[in-house]
Amino acid sequence: MPPSFRSESAPLHVLVADDDAAIRRACCEIAASEGMVAHEAELSSRARSLLLAKGIDILLVDETIATGAGFEVLDELRQMRPDVAVVWMTSASTVQLAVEALRFGASDYLIKPFSGEELSTVLRRLAERRTLDAASRGLRERLRSGHGVGNILGESPEMEKLYRILARVSQTVHPVLILGESGTGKELVARAIHANGPGASKPFVPVDCGSLAPTLIESELFGHVKGAFTGAHRPNDGLLVAAGSGTVFLDEIAELPLDLQAKLLRALQEKEVRPLGGNHAVPIRARILAATHQDLPAMVEQSRFRRDLYYRLNVVKLTLPPLRERKEDIPLLAAHFLERNSLEMRRPFRLSAETLSFLVEYSWPGNVRELSNAIDRACNLSSGEVIEMGEMSTSIRDAWMQATVSRRAPAEESTTTEPSVVTLAELEKRAILTTLEQVKGDKLLAARLLNIGKTTLYRKLKEYEATP
Repeated sequence: MPPSFRSESAPLHVLVADDDAAIRRACCEIAASEGMVAHEAELSSRARSLLLAKGIDILLVDETIATGAGFEVLDELRQMRPDVAVVWMTSASTVQLAVEALRFGASDYLIKPFSGEELSTVLRRLAERRTLDAASRGLRERLRSGHGVGNILGESPEMEKLYRILARVSQTVHPVLILGESGTGKELVARAIHANGPGASKPFVPVDCGSLAPTLIESELFGHVKGAFTGAHRPNDGLLVAAGSGTVFLDEIAELPLDLQAKLLRALQEKEVRPLGGNHAVPIRARILAATHQDLPAMVEQSRFRRDLYYRLNVVKLTLPPLRERKEDIPLLAAHFLERNSLEMRRPFRLSAETLSFLVEYSWPGNVRELSNAIDRACNLSSGEVIEMGEMSTSIRDAWMQATVSRRAPAEESTTTEPSVVTLAELEKRAILTTLEQVKGDKLLAARLLNIGKTTLYRKLKEYEATP
């Protein structure tokens, strides 16, 4: 028998608005049996006052109680209490009018006469939906504010969309396929799904399918019996079994060999595994999350990944946006990584305006992981509070220099109809002078940014001064 909704928090309040006293009493009794607080109203005016005063969560309303014609009352109800779930009760002989009520904003409908079990089913469904919505809102807020799991941060539209999906899939136990470029945070997302789901107190078991030899992956995933192969001195349950009702995260699933893909598919379909060398199957209960940076649909078309396994894993698909597509999140992420380093090293750090400006412009081929590593490196190299471009990695400094030189190049060079040739000496001169201008004449910092000795810099400047 389905559980009633006597939650540890405040119970749901149900208002039954109907001009038939027997129906009102019966509906209230059924709602009470589901652990809800029931109210009833005969007149539309009293229903409106109760709706506003009692904090009603679910409203059962008969179409005849509303003054005026039909569905207009739904618009009024939605305006008064947009958070209330409305169940439209009608005596219509067909479902056409009831379905029309859904289009006007009702959450569900009941065709009179209906049974007690029908009403209970509707009430349970709405209660489950309300509980899920509340959990989803809470998770979205935690993720959005940075109080979720790990370093999942961002306020861009792309991340808001991800938060909404995350909040939904976290409440289920279905497989989830997480796609995205390297460094976008696929494991962080997997951990967030696990930590906010029904198996949060159970183990989270990550498996890197690309870092182990095929024979080791098979033994790690499916287990083995004693003596199954050389060195198997004791039995091993395998991670799919050892995880219990927790979560197994199959990272880089595209690296799994085809024969092991077939064995994994059978395990997911049958909910059991057969250990290496064993004669008996062992049941599995773990939720499966899988991730890859590769193009799985293309691999399926090329017969490099099993189509049936792809569809088995792809119950829900999450595609993580690369950092270059959510640049508005870069300042927030950078501030988080700076704060982390400040706490670890016990001294404050901040980015100069110029450094932050370029970090927002940069394409970040390594995504969030590259940004995190760049900030960590800069903090470890910095001798002061302010992080300048000189503390960034060579690849980022080179990109900054190239962008700077490009912006400072004479406009006529970009508009000439014939290709112009610029000597290496001239490019070098532009880079040095532009860098000096950017750092406001600080020669030591300029030399560090250019990766040349200060003596070399002074010699070059003297040469430029001697040049007419």
